[in-house]
Amino acid sequence: MADHDYPTVDALAPAQIFQKAVAVGKAKATMPVGRAFVLAIVAGLYIGLGGMFMLLVKSDAGLPFAASSLLGSFAFGLGLFSVIVAGAELFTGNNLMLIGWTQGAYGAAELLRSWVIVYAGNFVGSLLLAVILTLANFGGMNGGAVGETAASVAAAKCSLGLVPMFFRAVMCNVLVCLAVWMGFAGKSVADKLPAALLPVMAFVSCGFEHCVANMFFLPYGLMVAGAGGGVSIAAICVNLVVVTLGNMVGGALLFAGAYVLAFGKKAA
Repeated sequence: MADHDYPTVDALAPAQIFQKAVAVGKAKATMPVGRAFVLAIVAGLYIGLGGMFMLLVKSDAGLPFAASSLLGSFAFGLGLFSVIVAGAELFTGNNLMLIGWTQGAYGAAELLRSWVIVYAGNFVGSLLLAVILTLANFGGMNGGAVGETAASVAAAKCSLGLVPMFFRAVMCNVLVCLAVWMGFAGKSVADKLPAALLPVMAFVSCGFEHCVANMFFLPYGLMVAGAGGGVSIAAICVNLVVVTLGNMVGGALLFAGAYVLAFGKKAA
């Protein structure tokens, strides 16, 4: 028997993580619509809180580039860590539900219904936080530098070409799903912290694109800077469509697909 088939003392083995992913996916696919939508709103808020924390850190112009990137990505880790530990429904992490579908735990209709409900809820939660922070004049902190940083981040995301935007999204959700996958392996909150934090720090530092994070960054940047800040509703829509598709390719097809080939029924 291969090493990966044996249970380990401090964490689940990969084959056990696969089975847990199937069970978790089934629970998500059969979750009542109202509960799924509310928990998706919560996840949008959590990811937005990570983005809020990151903007505050990166607004310090005195930080060197590497330090700003590292500390900002560390701050952003608040979002996914909260989703994993506190319990919420995040579209990008839920791309792992492809695993349960391939194993016959639920049908395509249940999978797609869950994704649509969670995606919509994530958008509501992210947008809600952007509105609250605008009303709270969060952008006025640090002498207005937080608002300038928010506008700059949003403008940079909207100015990306479609091809780099798509492939940055692919890489982003490979890392996000890696964080969720390793979080499944952990048996305590302490286990889940590094599992969530390190991949998230990598994708944020590298400038990869996350559709739910952009549901916060882009509307908030538009609210702070106005229509003349390089961000428009049309640009936001294009970004979200392209980044969502890239996230699905990276998370569902590449990451989840690889583990289906390794541990799925046909592999067995």
